[in-house]
Amino acid sequence: MSNLELNSVNRKVSKGKGKMILLGIVPLLLLITLVTAIAFMGTGVENEPAAPIEVLNVEKIKLTDDGFEVKVLNSGPEDVTIAQVVVDDSFWNASYDPSPTLKRFGQATVQIPYPWVTGDPHEIKFITSNGLIFTGAVEVAAQTPVPDANRFAQYALIGFYVGIIPVGLGLLWYPFMRRFTMKGMHAILAFTVGLLFFLFIDTFEEGFEMAVEAPGVFQGSGLVWFGALISFLFLIAVDQMNTRKLNGDGKGVSYKLASGIGLHNFGEGLAIGAAFAVGESALGTFLVIGFTLHNITEGVGIAAPLLKDRPTWKTFVSLAAIAGAPAILGTWTGGFIFNPTFAALFFGIGAGAILQVIYVISKMILKESAEKGYAPVSWANFSGITLGVLVMYVTALMVNF
Repeated sequence: MSNLELNSVNRKVSKGKGKMILLGIVPLLLLITLVTAIAFMGTGVENEPAAPIEVLNVEKIKLTDDGFEVKVLNSGPEDVTIAQVVVDDSFWNASYDPSPTLKRFGQATVQIPYPWVTGDPHEIKFITSNGLIFTGAVEVAAQTPVPDANRFAQYALIGFYVGIIPVGLGLLWYPFMRRFTMKGMHAILAFTVGLLFFLFIDTFEEGFEMAVEAPGVFQGSGLVWFGALISFLFLIAVDQMNTRKLNGDGKGVSYKLASGIGLHNFGEGLAIGAAFAVGESALGTFLVIGFTLHNITEGVGIAAPLLKDRPTWKTFVSLAAIAGAPAILGTWTGGFIFNPTFAALFFGIGAGAILQVIYVISKMILKESAEKGYAPVSWANFSGITLGVLVMYVTALMVNF
C-alpha cells in the first residue's frame, strides 16, 4: 500500500472516530441544556410552596463540663437559620460555629451552656427563622468520653474479647470436626450456611436501623442495598478471575468467610462503642456479654471449609484476627466518630460479603455432592442449616433480651 493510500485510510479512520465521539457528545450536551433551562427558567408551574422546605438534622450531641455541644446539618434544599434554642422547654442562649445560618449541606456546631444532670433525660429543640422546630434528645445524660490513650485501650480490649477471643474459641473445634465423613463435612458446611443466613438477615436489619437515623437526603436504605449489591458482585468478579477450583481451595473460602464476618463484627463494635459513648454503660456491658457468646459459633463456621486441608496455626491466628479485629475498629468508631450514614453503607457491604460466601459454600456442596452421587439437600444438610439458624437465633436472644 502506498503512502497516499495509507494516508487516505488514516483520514477515514480518524473521521469515523470523530463522528462516533460527536454522536456520543450531542445527546449529553442536549441533556445539559435541558437541565440548565429548567433550573433557571422553572417548569412553568408557578405554585408557591405551602410551607418553607427546611430540614435540620441533629447529628451528634456531646455532653461536656460546659453544657451541650451539638452538631447540626442542613440537608434540605434551602438555607436554614437557627433563631432560638429550647432546652427542656426553656429558651436558652447558644453560640454558633461558624454561623446560625447554614447553607445546603452546611454544618454548624452549637454550644449550649446548660447545667445538665447526670442520669436525666434532656430534650433540645432548634426553632428556625421560619418557625419550624427540629428536635434532638439525650436519653440518659452522661459526659461524652474524650478520646485519649486510656479510652482507646479500653475500647480495644472490649473489641478484643468480643471479636477475636470468641472466634478463636470457635476455631478450636477444628480437630473434632475433622473426624467427620464427607457427608458429615457437608452437614457442617450446611450448618455454616445456616449461621451465615442468620447473619445476613441480621446485618441487613441493622443497616436499615442505621438508615432511619441518617439524613433523608442521603437515602440510607438505598445505601444499604447499594453496598450489598456492589460488594456481592465485586467478590463474585474476584472469584471468576481466580483460576483455582473452589473444591480444593478451602483456605480461600475460609478467608472470604472471615472477611464477611469481620464486617458484621465491625457493626457489633459500633453498637457497643455507641452505647458507652452516650452513657448507657449497662447496655454496653450487656451487649459485650451477648456478642461474646454469639460470636463463638462464627469460629465454627470459619473452620468448616478447612476440614479437607492441613492448615497451620498461623492460618487460624490470621483467620481469628480478620474476623475479630474489626470489632475493635467498630468500637473505636462507635465511641468517638459514629456516623449513621456511613454505618448504613458498611452494614450493606457486610451483608453483600456474607451473601457471596453463602453462594460459594452452597456451590461447593452442590459440586461435591454431584461428584460423589450424594443428595445435595439431604436430611443431614437440612438439619445442619436449621440448626445453624436456631443456634444464631438463641444466642441473639442473649443480646436482645
